[in-house]
Amino acid sequence: MKLAGGSLPETIAGAIRACRLCRDAPQGARLPHEPRPVVVVSQTARLLIAGQAPGTRVHESGIPFNDPSGDRLREWLGIGRDVFYDPERVAIAPMGFCFPGLDATGGDLPPRKECAPAWRAELIASMGQVELVLAIGMYAQKWHLGDGRKRTLTETVRHWREILESDRTPRVLPLPHPSWRNTAWLKRNPWFEAELLPVLRAETERLVRL
Repeated sequence: MKLAGGSLPETIAGAIRACRLCRDAPQGARLPHEPRPVVVVSQTARLLIAGQAPGTRVHESGIPFNDPSGDRLREWLGIGRDVFYDPERVAIAPMGFCFPGLDATGGDLPPRKECAPAWRAELIASMGQVELVLAIGMYAQKWHLGDGRKRTLTETVRHWREILESDRTPRVLPLPHPSWRNTAWLKRNPWFEAELLPVLRAETERLVRL
């Protein structure tokens, strides 16, 4: 959805928060509840967290990653809530801005299809200062990596160094979702904590300095 040329990220974020496409012009089933888009942007943040979509707790609070997954993500990054929720240092733009609802097994549905085509390219372009995108989960990796994504999420994350060191701008670091449901994945892939997390924490420390 095109706004005025050269729109600031805060202007686009305001339009996103007012968006009701998934209710009023849905692609497929209508969102089963009132939309509550969640996005955090600024003109100074050099680190962008690109997740999937808000969960139930985030939908209730309007605060991104305000749940156990967020606690684990902050542990991975090596920062506390004060830094994580400082928009001057960290931007947060999920692939779907609204909680998509639950599937038959009680898990979150995929991000809504309306969000990325309507908003993402313009939002990312407005934040030219971003140096690193943390692409969390396969939906963010598909959009931010394109053909650079591997066949599976595990393969994509396993090739994190190749992806991070490519000439892509901004740089992208693929991550699994920090959900506690992925604890078994972390145990099966000890290289993630041993090799990737130290680099993630070093990059985060560098990028969030004011």
